[in-house]
Amino acid sequence: MPLKKRNNYYFVDAADEVKRVSINSRRYLGNKYKLNDFIKSIIDKECGDFKVFADLFAGTGAVASVFQDKQLILNDILYSNYVSYDCWFGNEEYSDAKLMDFIYQYNNFLPVEENYFSKHYSDTYFNKKNCRKIGFIREDIERNYNQHNINQRERNILITSLLYAMDKISNTCGHYDSYRRNGNLEKELILGIPVINQTKPVNKIYNEDATELAARIVADVVYLDPPYNSRQYCDAYHLLENVACWKKPEVFGCARKMDRSLLKSEYCTVNAADTFKRLIKNINSRYIVLSYNNMAKKGVTRSNAKMSDNDILRILKTQGEVEIFTQDYKVFSTGKSETRDNTERLFVCRCK
Repeated sequence: MPLKKRNNYYFVDAADEVKRVSINSRRYLGNKYKLNDFIKSIIDKECGDFKVFADLFAGTGAVASVFQDKQLILNDILYSNYVSYDCWFGNEEYSDAKLMDFIYQYNNFLPVEENYFSKHYSDTYFNKKNCRKIGFIREDIERNYNQHNINQRERNILITSLLYAMDKISNTCGHYDSYRRNGNLEKELILGIPVINQTKPVNKIYNEDATELAARIVADVVYLDPPYNSRQYCDAYHLLENVACWKKPEVFGCARKMDRSLLKSEYCTVNAADTFKRLIKNINSRYIVLSYNNMAKKGVTRSNAKMSDNDILRILKTQGEVEIFTQDYKVFSTGKSETRDNTERLFVCRCK
């Protein structure tokens, strides 16, 4: 494949074989991508003109991506999501040509040596060949960052490219609680170039507990999409979190999980309503918009929502008037939950 040269870096033209990757190109439980039009239309109509949009449980960043004309405040407890926010919404300059060169080399390199990732994950979520490649790429990204060959945002763009490529071929049903025993392990790991829309507002990105962060920020609209049920996101995405952090911890069990005790969310427990109450009390905003579906009693126990509508309304009304907007929506299911007649609801609170 012919390479072109720009600023002392060789790269492959977008018209050639290196593919482009969008922010919505990965699987994620509760992803609001298909609801973006509904969410944006309600917020635009009910909140009017505003400047600062905060998403305190931002997940993949799908909802924030439709408000890129605003100043964004994004947060998530998972470092793997934080890294991706810096990729998609960061403020630091980066070299597209340099990144193209790195990704082209990664896609065409076949490592033969064992590494942390291949020793722990071969023939589970990926085959040995891909595991060697994942471990090599992640180690090489960190080495080049430590040697100042790439800046922090370039590092995070490359990590995001790797995470999205892994998710594309992983031997799972969309999360990493387990892998398929008889799944297809022959797919090849191919990284793509993230499609980044540069925006003028200076965005702020955090990797913190939402309740603590809320006490330190001010926004016009605070959007909340906390976990709904007992399924912990750190359990579902432990493998991507491990690769993003790259601290090489011990892993255990069939799913090869590391210690996640510091990442557990209270919104997945019986303490959800009390945690939500503390969060709402800390928010300084003109509007609070909460996404929460109607799965209160529809699924198996693990799928049932942890907060009732009565709890939600009681807590939000301490801050102002509340109106509810609904949209029919087919939620992710592994086949064990009753998911008919599901709706996503937006609770819009006009703060006093």
